[in-house]
Amino acid sequence: MTDRTGDASALPVTPEECSALKKPPMFELDQETQLIQDTVRSFVADMVVPRAALIDEKDEFPFDVYRGMGELGLLAMTLPARYGGAEASTMAWAVVQEELARGSAAVADAHMVNKLMCDILLSNANEEDQAHFLPRMGRGEIICAIAQTESDTGSDVAAVKTTAKPVSGGFLITGAKQFITFAGICDLAIVVATTDRSLGRDGIGLFLVDAESEGFRRGAKSSIMGVRGLATGELVFEDCFVPESRMLAPPGTGLKRALISLNSGRIGMAAQSIGIAQAAFDLALTFAKERQAFGGPIANFQAIQFMLADMSMKIEAGRLMTRRAAWTRDAGKAFIREASEAKLFASELVAKVVDDALQIHGAHGYSREAVIERLYRDSRVYRIWEGTSQIQRIVIARQLLAA
Repeated sequence: MTDRTGDASALPVTPEECSALKKPPMFELDQETQLIQDTVRSFVADMVVPRAALIDEKDEFPFDVYRGMGELGLLAMTLPARYGGAEASTMAWAVVQEELARGSAAVADAHMVNKLMCDILLSNANEEDQAHFLPRMGRGEIICAIAQTESDTGSDVAAVKTTAKPVSGGFLITGAKQFITFAGICDLAIVVATTDRSLGRDGIGLFLVDAESEGFRRGAKSSIMGVRGLATGELVFEDCFVPESRMLAPPGTGLKRALISLNSGRIGMAAQSIGIAQAAFDLALTFAKERQAFGGPIANFQAIQFMLADMSMKIEAGRLMTRRAAWTRDAGKAFIREASEAKLFASELVAKVVDDALQIHGAHGYSREAVIERLYRDSRVYRIWEGTSQIQRIVIARQLLAA
């Protein structure tokens, strides 16, 4: 019979390492991240929730809330200290994304897009432009958009038709972009354009365009179903001159660098999905306890109980997947598959959770005055933005087959 009483020295890891393994980062937030979570939760309760319905109804960008995030340090949280940032982890950022989305999907997405634009500038802009723009973006003083999607090119980023014609000292940008977040209010735009359509992805570059530039024009505002209030619309470029120093990525590298930001964005999309799902679940649970039918609260019925149990289970699973993706990125490991899996799973679970939550509300949930009705509309886009569900499955499969 095998002796199972050996000393600790026979273990493949030390007792200290065993103790550390009992609390992996994705299972329990560290004290600093918990403090950030509590701070954001209070901000959402005080500043976001009271405004959320009006942001959606009027479809107007909440500048006061956005600047409030800047004052709180949320817009600069992942920036380097030299630019006024806190150098926060992806885990902390994902937690903030979830908490903001519980109050307003629009506010959460504004926070996410700002972070992704900061990331692109931090990785690609020259030091002068970084020092000039990043601190101001971190304070919420200026806003940067990503001009990527076109009327004929969504998931197929390599098929962009917007051109960047080389001229003396820079480039002339010509083309139109559609469904651009911040289009109506941006001070800057990172434009995905091609220097030669015949080269496909090898002709694509990234260009930083000032909204005051001649040839830059804001087109029609997009009337979208959900996540309203982001000044979504068209951007038009008509021989818009961009100096060579504002070329963020030369032809052949632009697509790759644009897609790198999508990977982080997918973690944000997953976190937002979890936040919306949690908000829907909280509403459904409260309603089920309070709604009286057949002599008691509907929460007494097993059918409702099973729905609530499934909703809670899905949310927790999605949250863990999202935090695992964030932790993997923070650990400096490849996280493409983890980000796509989290985004796919969370975006599909939020659809089911919100639908079940509305079902529990019955006719009350079908009213335009109900919060759950807004969550229902907001939740739909998460299977589209930052790569559709079909694209995520392609990415995951390719990662698995390449391993």
